Amino acid sequence: MIERIWSGQSPLWLLLLPLSWLYGLVTALIRLSYRLGLRNSWRAPVPVVVVGNLTAGGNGKTPVVIWLVEQLQRAGIQVGVVSRGYGGKVASYPLVLDTRTTTAQAGDEPVLIFQRTGAPVAVAPQRSAAVQALLAASPLQIIITDDGLQHYALARDKEIVVVDGERRFGNGWWLPAGPMRERAGRLKSVDAVIVNGGVPRAGEIAMRLAPGQAVNLKTAAICPVADLEHVVAIAGIGHPPRFFATLESCGLHPEKTVALADHHAPQKAELTALLAPGQSLLMTEKDAVKCRAFADENWWYLPVEAHLSSPEGEELLSQLRALVR
Repeated sequence: MIERIWSGQSPLWLLLLPLSWLYGLVTALIRLSYRLGLRNSWRAPVPVVVVGNLTAGGNGKTPVVIWLVEQLQRAGIQVGVVSRGYGGKVASYPLVLDTRTTTAQAGDEPVLIFQRTGAPVAVAPQRSAAVQALLAASPLQIIITDDGLQHYALARDKEIVVVDGERRFGNGWWLPAGPMRERAGRLKSVDAVIVNGGVPRAGEIAMRLAPGQAVNLKTAAICPVADLEHVVAIAGIGHPPRFFATLESCGLHPEKTVALADHHAPQKAELTALLAPGQSLLMTEKDAVKCRAFADENWWYLPVEAHLSSPEGEELLSQLRALVR
């Protein structure tokens, strides 16, 4: 239903417009307060790069963060990542992740980034506190924030926005009548726009998500995803149809697909109940970090990697490398 409202297919978005105007007014006043100096932004002693969205829901932001981290690491740059840690909860913040940190503490996306890249990661509602905790623990040269485009309390040197190239901006309205956190005009003030799928527009950087091989949660065995049989596919991400379409493009036709809420933390009984005898469970890597501790041997996940078009992607990396003195 929410997709129909945000796309404009359902007229119910008209009923929500007054709340959207209020949302837009509040967000505009917050941003203006920082521009006028009524509120102060904290500036880190190292460059800060924000990777964020203009819309709610999954746009492919976390794969972009992982790609940037890995590319900077290959250039010999010490990079750290900070996040709000949505879906996680601890007694006190900031929390610097280690191998014992769970998704219940830090949220699924920070744990995924930490496990995939090995980069120092910290979470806190106040991003500046997370940055300071990272800098106190590691000699970092640059910080990437996973989300936080609208978190103006943290000064930034570069802003990167990730856009879903298929859905774009729906009906274009602020939450809750539409999917927008900020209106599309905000793109004029950011440093780079990365478009995940679809057809990029002038000045935008094309990106695609390339699937790898299926990985077994229990044994770490790998195999081509098309070789899996009798599959039930689940996805607890912002836009589950993208994951299911990826499976189809790989030649896998699941016997059943189940869309879970974004950041949903499933229990083992909930997932085993989805399977009939002889079926296997296939999920996203974001789901896998929440399920690995109790996985069965017929549970698999499919990692994906961001691939940015060249030379635009290389130019963006060149700009980020130039920030490091």
